[in-house]
Amino acid sequence: MMFSAEWWQQPLGSWMAWNRVTIAFFIYVFGSILAMGVWEYFSPGGSPRRGIFRLETTRGDRLFMTHLGTAFIFLAWLALFGTPLWGALAAAMIWAVVVFRWV
Repeated sequence: MMFSAEWWQQPLGSWMAWNRVTIAFFIYVFGSILAMGVWEYFSPGGSPRRGIFRLETTRGDRLFMTHLGTAFIFLAWLALFGTPLWGALAAAMIWAVVVFRWV
């Protein structure tokens, strides 16, 4: 059945266990990097600023912190609650807003 858990996890080949979930993940990562590049092209500079962590961060630093924090949020969610991951997704989205707004 399309868009079921089994559909998302079906192997798409024999090399590296590719499935639709890993493809969606890589599309997200490359898409966010592309979006950051477009943002930098149309609004260059993005001068560093100090946030609540008292670190000088640029847009790229905040993107990296968002990706790293999101990975830890999902891993912690899996360890504590298991699936489904909708709560982890909500927490990761909140984390992204916090990082880009206040860090």
